[in-house]
Amino acid sequence: MRLTEFQELMHTEFGVARADAMLTDHVIPQLGRTGAVAIDNGVDPRDVWRALCADFDVPPNRW
Repeated sequence: MRLTEFQELMHTEFGVARADAMLTDHVIPQLGRTGAVAIDNGVDPRDVWRALCADFDVPPNRW
């Protein structure tokens, strides 16, 4: 997944301010780090997206 697609999905699902805060502040238990750090470390944004969706109870049909 391209980073621009990831950002669009995040902003659409959670809103700009909440999505940006989640990405930098929420430690994703599945990844052991924040989404921003995970992406900086080379984790595919798709994996970060799915992990955040799971953590925040987004229905699977929107993942």
